[in-house]
Amino acid sequence: MSGAKETSANSSSALDTLRHLIQQHDSNPEQPLPAERELAERFGVGRREIRRALDVLEEEGRIWRKQGKGTFVGPSAPVQPLVLQGLPQQSNLLEVMEARLQLEPGLARLAALRASREQIALMERLAERMQTITLTDGDQHELWDSAFHRAIAEAAGNRLMLSLFDAIDAVRREPGWQHLRVRARTPDRLNSYDHHHHRLIQHIAARQPVDAAAVMREHLLALQQALMDAIHSNEDEERS
Repeated sequence: MSGAKETSANSSSALDTLRHLIQQHDSNPEQPLPAERELAERFGVGRREIRRALDVLEEEGRIWRKQGKGTFVGPSAPVQPLVLQGLPQQSNLLEVMEARLQLEPGLARLAALRASREQIALMERLAERMQTITLTDGDQHELWDSAFHRAIAEAAGNRLMLSLFDAIDAVRREPGWQHLRVRARTPDRLNSYDHHHHRLIQHIAARQPVDAAAVMREHLLALQQALMDAIHSNEDEERS
């Protein structure tokens, strides 16, 4: 279990750190990013975690790779999040879900009004990628699922809301709760979530903000229920 927690933390932290590195690198795009080995040593994570984080960033269009030349920063993101300081670090999964239920339906509604064709195409690619991930690879699933929801948040075109999304998502990926997130996943639930994702894309592409918000709320309520079931099951085991 400790190994699974460490892997999740490494991949998530690698992705977060690489996002900041790319923002700093935007002013010098002709220079390649450090090699995977150097990034792994600098951030104290494995090369596999660096490679997985780079895969997400490449799919998002943040970076591009040229064999024999290296990894380069691509065009700047349409919307860059503001940096929020002093955010409280203490929370729990149910508070996270309450916050997501307040924020993300609104992001989906705005995305349906503002998303570009390129942003919708990115959502489609991310949703397709999630369908190829096995149930046992929670690290991969969390990375790509986070990227999918972030793509919607970015398409909403509101920097403050994007920053709030990033803050909530960082809390959601707290490694100490990894075992509960794993417990909450089942094949049937993942199939249902995939269906939600595709419906979200359809409503966003069709410029249907009310429907997009409703599906996002339905999706988050299903996630909330799965987490509540996992928490209660975990408590029952601890009492027995």
